Amino acid sequence: ISCLCIQNPIALHPFWVLACFFPTSPQECVAVVWHQPKTRGGGLGADGHGAHVTLQRDPAQSHPPVAKPKDFSPARARCIFLFCDSAVRGSVPTAPEGMAGIGLVFVLPADICVSPQLQPEQLDCGAAHLQHPLAIVNPVTATPIFTYSGLTAVAVASVNNYTVVFLGTASGGLLKINLDSTMKVISRRSISVAYGEPVHPIMQFDPSDSTYLYLMTSYQMTRVKVAACSQYSTCTECLAAADAYCGWCTMETRCSLQHECTNFTGANFWASVSEGVQQCPSMTILEPEINIDKENPVLIIQINGTIPNLNGTNISCDYGNNIHTVARVAGDYVNQFIYCSLLPHEKYPAFPDDQDHVVVETSLRVNNKNIIRANFTIYDCKRIGNIYPKRACTSCLSARWKCHWCPSAYSCVSNHSQCEGVLQMEVRLIKLLLTAPCMCVTSYFTKFHKFLFVFCVQLHTSEKSHHFPVNLQLKDKPDRFIDSPEMMTVEVYNCATGSADCSQCLGREDLGHRCLWSESSSSCRLQTEPPQLSDVCPPPEIRKIEPLRGPLEGGTLLTIRGRNLGRRFSDILGAVRVGGVRCSPLPGRYVVSETVVCQTGEAQEAFSDVVTVNVSREGRSRERFSYVLPMVQSIAPANGPKAGGTRVTIRGSRLDVGSELRVLINSSKQCTDLSRTDSTITCTMPAAELTTAVPVCVQFENKSCASHNITFKYEKNPVISDINPKKSQISGGRIITLEGRGFGLVQNVSMAVRGIGREHTRCKVHTDTAITCPSPAASNVTVGSKPAPVDFFLNGRLYTDERSALDEEMYPEEALHISKFSLGYYSDPQFSTAKKEKWIKHHPGEPLTLVIHKEPDSLGLESNEYQVKIGLISCEIQIVSDKVIHCSINESLSSSERQLPVTIQVGKFNYTIAMLHLGGGETAIIVSIVICSILLVLSVVALFVFCTKSRRAERYWQKTLLQMEEMESQIREEIRKGFAELQTDMTDLTKELNRSQGIPFLEYRHFVTRTFFPKCSSLYEECYILPSQQLSSQAGAQVQETHPLLVGEWKIPENCRPNMEEGISLFSTLLNNKHFLIVFVHALEQQKDFAVRDRCNLASLLTIALHGKLEYYTSIMKDLLVDLIDASASKNPKLMLRRTESVVEKMLTNWMSICMYSYLRETVGEPFFLLICAIKQQINKGSIDAITGKARYTLNEEWLLRENIEAKPRNLNVSFQGCGMDSLSVRAMDTDTLSQVKEKILEAFCKNVPYSQWPRVEDVDLEWFATSTDSYILRDLDDTSVVEDGRKKLNTLAHYKVKLPTPQGTTMFLFFTVKDLDTEKYFHLVLPTDESVEHKKSHRQSHRKKVLPEIYLTRLLSTKGTLQKFLDDLFKAILSIRDDKPPVAVKYFFDFLEEQAEKRGITDPDTLHIWKTNSLPLRFWVNILKNPQFVFDIDKTDHIDACLSVIAQAFIDACSLSDLQLGKDSPTNKLLYAKEIPEYRKIVQRYYKQIHDMPPLSEQEMNAHLAEESRKHRNEFNTNVAMAEIYKYAKRYRSQIVAALDANSTTKRTQLQHKFEQVIALMEDNIYESCSEA
Repeated sequence: ISCLCIQNPIALHPFWVLACFFPTSPQECVAVVWHQPKTRGGGLGADGHGAHVTLQRDPAQSHPPVAKPKDFSPARARCIFLFCDSAVRGSVPTAPEGMAGIGLVFVLPADICVSPQLQPEQLDCGAAHLQHPLAIVNPVTATPIFTYSGLTAVAVASVNNYTVVFLGTASGGLLKINLDSTMKVISRRSISVAYGEPVHPIMQFDPSDSTYLYLMTSYQMTRVKVAACSQYSTCTECLAAADAYCGWCTMETRCSLQHECTNFTGANFWASVSEGVQQCPSMTILEPEINIDKENPVLIIQINGTIPNLNGTNISCDYGNNIHTVARVAGDYVNQFIYCSLLPHEKYPAFPDDQDHVVVETSLRVNNKNIIRANFTIYDCKRIGNIYPKRACTSCLSARWKCHWCPSAYSCVSNHSQCEGVLQMEVRLIKLLLTAPCMCVTSYFTKFHKFLFVFCVQLHTSEKSHHFPVNLQLKDKPDRFIDSPEMMTVEVYNCATGSADCSQCLGREDLGHRCLWSESSSSCRLQTEPPQLSDVCPPPEIRKIEPLRGPLEGGTLLTIRGRNLGRRFSDILGAVRVGGVRCSPLPGRYVVSETVVCQTGEAQEAFSDVVTVNVSREGRSRERFSYVLPMVQSIAPANGPKAGGTRVTIRGSRLDVGSELRVLINSSKQCTDLSRTDSTITCTMPAAELTTAVPVCVQFENKSCASHNITFKYEKNPVISDINPKKSQISGGRIITLEGRGFGLVQNVSMAVRGIGREHTRCKVHTDTAITCPSPAASNVTVGSKPAPVDFFLNGRLYTDERSALDEEMYPEEALHISKFSLGYYSDPQFSTAKKEKWIKHHPGEPLTLVIHKEPDSLGLESNEYQVKIGLISCEIQIVSDKVIHCSINESLSSSERQLPVTIQVGKFNYTIAMLHLGGGETAIIVSIVICSILLVLSVVALFVFCTKSRRAERYWQKTLLQMEEMESQIREEIRKGFAELQTDMTDLTKELNRSQGIPFLEYRHFVTRTFFPKCSSLYEECYILPSQQLSSQAGAQVQETHPLLVGEWKIPENCRPNMEEGISLFSTLLNNKHFLIVFVHALEQQKDFAVRDRCNLASLLTIALHGKLEYYTSIMKDLLVDLIDASASKNPKLMLRRTESVVEKMLTNWMSICMYSYLRETVGEPFFLLICAIKQQINKGSIDAITGKARYTLNEEWLLRENIEAKPRNLNVSFQGCGMDSLSVRAMDTDTLSQVKEKILEAFCKNVPYSQWPRVEDVDLEWFATSTDSYILRDLDDTSVVEDGRKKLNTLAHYKVKLPTPQGTTMFLFFTVKDLDTEKYFHLVLPTDESVEHKKSHRQSHRKKVLPEIYLTRLLSTKGTLQKFLDDLFKAILSIRDDKPPVAVKYFFDFLEEQAEKRGITDPDTLHIWKTNSLPLRFWVNILKNPQFVFDIDKTDHIDACLSVIAQAFIDACSLSDLQLGKDSPTNKLLYAKEIPEYRKIVQRYYKQIHDMPPLSEQEMNAHLAEESRKHRNEFNTNVAMAEIYKYAKRYRSQIVAALDANSTTKRTQLQHKFEQVIALMEDNIYESCSEA
């Protein structure tokens, strides 16, 4: 391997080759050394891989063995030796007359030994090259220092009196071994250089920098640093690593190589491994505990370890936070002491609230760098009384500081002089007598005082038992408590709780509970007087036993469930029997009265009998328990590899008996993954060390073996010697053949390639020596990269080579599995037809031969790996070369389709190179000619007609173009004027808003009820009640909405109130249990009749019920969302949260509404309200049909008035009776009906009043003063109304001929009235669609200008352009982040979605974008945009709703990722904003990125935010009503919920199903009988 020369330890001469064998014992190696001449290639051997020798002895000769070179084999290099050259020189005689017969010989090529003629200097290590190998006749013996399998290279260095050996391995690793002066291994490290590639024997240190090592593999040359010292952050880690190169640089506080440390030549600047960890620099504070009241304290610091002399250096003490104090050095160089002033008193760190001391860290700072640190403590005795107010004295005297108790001041002091009569630890204990329900203290003694206290208090509990703490304090000084060394408690119990039967009730006697069972009422109550009745319970009732069978030897754990199964464990001890066989109960698994688990005894023979439990009376089971004798007959297969993993089947009869089964292999290891039936047991065999037959023992209940003479034989592990081919296309599927032996033992094989993904491919075992595996597809492999390691799993066990294991001290990373096989991935092969055509013509009946061109590749594919198909018919391959593939088809091609694909397949790669077109016969040709002739004639005719029409069309186009230009000009002018008018109106509107009231926001509680219950749940037969109120100066108060869930009295009859309140309280406790609530929700969602409406209603009720605990509500929502994500991830994750079909999706909607309310009100509310006002203003500028609702100006095509009806504005001077304000000028259109005019008048007078307080239009009338004396009441319908086509036309201002007699306008008067509705048919501007068709020939229609209705679609553009600025402002407010108001909830929830996606390996950014869009924009913002009445107290008309639907659709398209495929037939609501959508999408993506880049939000910060939200809106909702409504669902699905709670292990263990049954028991009689009206 190598020779290390003692004279020059640094020099490594790789010309000495060693070999060893073991003639006597493994502890002794005999090595033969010879000198290998250098080859032309610069390596050791002819092939550059070195040489190897073995020892051979000729039986016919007596001379020592002669070393013979052989081919190098890395697996045979076992030992490393250190040789002193004296061992070599020892074989040389001292005779000066020559070298003959000295024990050295040349080894000639013919294995002839010749005595060499050498000079003494040529015997040195690294001597000049010799012509032939030089061998030693007498072998040199040495003990191996380190043994490893597969060494290929070595390099040695001597560092700081240590020897460091670097070893290259055949698996591509580099081992580093540190040896001390006694050649003992003190540490080992390893790194991986290249997977599966052997390190080349030539491995040398960098001549210019010996801290680097050069090594080579087949594909690379690597320069490796000899040590990575920087990975150790502390001195202890650095020196404990035992790396000879690394040491601790004291003044720089880092682990480094010696020459990298400044002043490393100086004393104690650099600590080496040889000095040991105990020499690491440190410091000790001689007085580590300092009283806060001490004046002018000084720290005395003793220096320890390797630190240079600090005299003359700039030193100080650093306390952190840029606080330093001056320090000075004292003492000699060996024992250095530092005197340092303590930090100023005002800069002491703050004491934690619950501590009487604070720990301060100080560092010794030398030359502006902290080199060592230590801690000291500052304590304050005065704080002890505040921290422990109930045990102030005891805590003071038992503190670890020097503290004293001052009784007179009732405080803890640190000095005797601060108090007279300081108390020492001589206080007598308190004697208390506590009785329930009153607690009385009889006496209390101290050294100085005696007190007597008597006090009583009533205690109650609804739990089975509750311990109340008891503390005593002085009545006149409530802040002073009487010390009690131990916490005193009083237990209050409730007999009615947790006592479902007699045994449970009376069994509480052991707990000291005086409970009495009443058989008549089947209830447990408090025993207030001596019992008159017998305390004997009914006989035990056994409802179920399991299992039903067990072995004769017993030991089966028999579980008995029922009622009255004993009051205590002693009752059932010896009381359980199976027939005549005793069953021993287990105390740890006994549940009073309910469950008994016992271990069956041994039976003499098989029998079947009932189980009896005799507790004063005997109870018998309905089911019978059977003792049987299980029989084991055979095992198959009977042999398998010693690596384990063989799946065996044990056959017999009655194998499913008992409660516990074990299959032991060789009495020590267990067969795993057990599954069994009545006749079979299936399990997986463990691994074994030796190849031998081992007994198989089937144990029932840990008793004796039920199997006799059944053995399993461990065979040698299968060996995989090679794989072919070693290349694969990226698509995978290439058949890889495994060669080896022992494959007959393999049941299943899989193949995996590291670094290309997690796909495992299933392999097929063909023979004992051959296995085939399809190669996995590669998705993340760079073409042409180095081969990837391949792993094989035989019977589920990773295949590894048979080689000696590393010793026990080997580091785990050195034992990392390195595969000996690798697979290279290359691009998929490329094919085309010979002429690269995409269509191939072929006539049926003719022979077909295909010539396929193949691009050059590196795969080396064989002919049997190609498969060519035409349609479903295989094409037989004739010739395969590097460039061409020939295939032919002899059978006739026939298909109903005239085109067939030509595909070629290589593994999983499938590529269609062309389409084969099947031509017809002669008849088809004739038909084709005729058809072509006809088509030619028709083409000539069509051309003539086209030319004629095109001239006409050109003239028509010119005319149309002029009309379009004129129309565009009109639209442009209309938009400009409309925008200017709207801006003026909106400016006036914002100025006129009453800032005392501002925007009419709904209160939070009304926002919640409208958002959570948008359509008024059927559970409440009442919707929002918004009573109108006369508008007057005296009545301006907000009219409150009434909703059952708003705070108010819970209306239930008084006789039902106690039970219902207790039941609701217990039900509330259950809902606050996370396990119960999650099981409860899942159980309801699994019911088919639990509709989507019920789910949404339940989610909203839960939100109301848990509104005061939003942190808990959020955790429940997250857990349910995780379940939803798991369910969606397995299907189509992009569909998650798209609709509201589950409880958690509605919970998320409610959660967003709660968390975003403040942001909505403070940021988005104003632009949203202005947009609504702008829409209303724009609509009111044109005619609006009062009957159909269609208007001249709108965003929605369906609500567009497609008639050219001229409308002129009218300014009306209006006074309002009883309003108390001056008259106002109101702008109306002459086409407005009188109701429309009244609406505009009310809007002008009530613009700063919430809509719920407006008078209704029906309640007011309009009086027109045409002159000073004449006035008229204007109505929509009266005797003057015009009748057209059998319908009355509604009266308008134009009908009454209202004009403008004065510059101030027409004077009108509005007053309250009552008006009856007219039931006759009528219309306003246009007839409804069905009537217009019927009367289209009428006089009115005939005189109307005939215009295509689509021409009015340009009005949509006019309205859009006018409103654009307000829409942009709204979208900007929604999709921007304010620095002072970051969206905390959005950031928290988006991070949660990203975390869940990362856990499930979802890396598609589109999926995350869709999740975020579905959770916030589509779930919250679109709902708000479509329903402004959720936010504001306004009137949302149908027309405004239609316009907002178009805006909401634009917002949805902006958040979507799918490209808009728009055309002439696309709906206008998508076409209208198609141009702006790309820009809006950029804003959405920028918003998501800003949220992503925000600092992460901790759970504590989010919980604090949620707690604040709960606090702000506390007591605004009637949670009792919400609980009662949730309970209705619980009652409705009672059995399903109980079953779900029983099936869940956690809820079953905590007996939540019983608590749920208690809720039902408390409430069902009340709610559904006497209190049903509640």
